[in-house]
Amino acid sequence: MQKIVLRTRVGKDGILHLDVPVALQDADLEVTVTVQPVTPTQTKSPEELGYSSDFFERTFGCLSDEQLEREPQGELPEREPLD
Repeated sequence: MQKIVLRTRVGKDGILHLDVPVALQDADLEVTVTVQPVTPTQTKSPEELGYSSDFFERTFGCLSDEQLEREPQGELPEREPLD
């Protein structure tokens, strides 16, 4: 089973048109369609996210004088192969 999530728009005619590419050809499929309206997300203020009201003004550009370096990450352990 494969789950495919699409975001599309219904036209003024009220008809939803779907073109869904699948990797199968000449095969019988059972298709389930769930229609769910998309609710617009509301942007939260810095205070609602737990920041002080002037956090971004105080911290923006604070590392502009320093050169950032990524330290060596070391070797990854070898994993068992997936079957």
